[in-house]
Amino acid sequence: MKIKATIWVLLMSVCSLAFAQVPKPGMPTPAPPQLGASSYVLMDFNSGEVLVEQNADDRVEPASITKLMTSYVVFQELASGEVMLDEVVNISENAWRTPGSRMFLEPSMQVTVEELLNGLIIQSGNDASVALAEHLAGTEDAFAQVMNYYAQQLRMENTNFTNSTGLPGDNHYSTARDTALLSIAIIRDFPDYYRWYSEKEYSFNNIRQHNRNNLLWRDPAVDGLKTGHTENAGYCLAASAKREGMRLISVVMGSFSEQSRASESQSLLNYGFRFFETVQLYQAGQELTRTQVWKGEAEEVALGIGEDLFITIPRGRYDDLDASLEMQPELKAPLDEGQQVGRISIQLGDEIVATRGLVTLEAVTPAGFFGRAMDGMRLWFGGLFGDDE
Repeated sequence: MKIKATIWVLLMSVCSLAFAQVPKPGMPTPAPPQLGASSYVLMDFNSGEVLVEQNADDRVEPASITKLMTSYVVFQELASGEVMLDEVVNISENAWRTPGSRMFLEPSMQVTVEELLNGLIIQSGNDASVALAEHLAGTEDAFAQVMNYYAQQLRMENTNFTNSTGLPGDNHYSTARDTALLSIAIIRDFPDYYRWYSEKEYSFNNIRQHNRNNLLWRDPAVDGLKTGHTENAGYCLAASAKREGMRLISVVMGSFSEQSRASESQSLLNYGFRFFETVQLYQAGQELTRTQVWKGEAEEVALGIGEDLFITIPRGRYDDLDASLEMQPELKAPLDEGQQVGRISIQLGDEIVATRGLVTLEAVTPAGFFGRAMDGMRLWFGGLFGDDE
C-alpha cells in the first residue's frame, strides 16, 4: 500500500496569480434574498460555484428560455461550417403559422440565418425558431432531438425538449440549474455570437421590437440572456452580468410578473457581486511543484493542473485560503504528459472548497538499463532501511 506524502503551501506564495483587487476586511455574509419566484439559482461563471439556490432542480416549463438551446444548436452548426450566417432560409407556412411572439415572417419569404438569429434572440420570435429548426433538421421534431443531445452533453440532467420555441408541450421541461449551465456554455463556447444577447432592439419587415430583458436598460453590467413567459411557466429570466472581471449567471423561474422577474434577478446579481469574489488561483499548465522520478531519463518532473482553477469565496476571506498537494511518494518512468499522480486541495478554514487532479506537465521516458538498475537498488535500500509508516 502506497504512503501518500502531503505538502502544505500557502497560496500567497504564488503572487503572480493573486487576485488584483484587494479584498475587503472580513465581514459576515448575510443570508441571500428571499424571492417570490418558484425556483432560482445564482452561479459564478468561472468557478461554477452556486451562491444561491431555491428549488433549482425542480422541473418546470421553460417557456421562451428554450430558445437558448435553439440558438446553441445553431451556433454549433455555424462553428462547424455546416451553416453560414448569410445562408438563405425559405420560410414555410408552418413557421409562419406558429403562435406566440414573432418576428413577423411571411410564407415563401427568403431570410438569412443571421436575420433569423436576431429575430430569435432579440425579438424572441417563435416563427424564427421554427424556421431555423426546419432549415437545420428538416422538422422541428428532429431538431428537438438534436437539442436533447446537446442537453446531455452539457449535463443538463433534468431537461427535455420537444420543440424549439418553448410553447407548452407534454414532456417539455427544464430547471433553473440546467438553464444556468446552458447559459454558461453559450458564453464560454460562443463568445463572438453571445453579443446578440445584449442587443436592445431589432427591426425586421419594417417592424421594430425591443428586447424583453429589461435588465439591459437597468444595469450596464448585464449583457444577456433570455426571457420567457407562458401562463403555466410564469415569468422567467436567465441573466448574465460582469463586473470587475467577475461574471455571474442568475436564473429566475416562475416569477409573478415581468417587473418581478427583473427585480428578483437584479437582487440575486447584486447580492453575489456585493458579498462574493472569484479568484483565479492557478492556470492550466502552470508548474506548481517538481518531484523526483525514478528509473527515468529525467530526474524530476513538473506537476500542475490540466485546467484553470477558479474559486468563489466570501469577500475578505482570501488570506484564509490554504492549499495542499498530495502526491504518490515514488514516481517511476515511464510517465505520460497529463498523467494524474496526485491532487491539489484548496481549503478555506475547515472546509475543502476545491480539489483538482495533479498531473505531469511533461512526459518522462525510461532510462537505460544501467540507470534503471541503479535506481532500483536505491529504492531497494531505501525500503530496507527507511521508515515504514
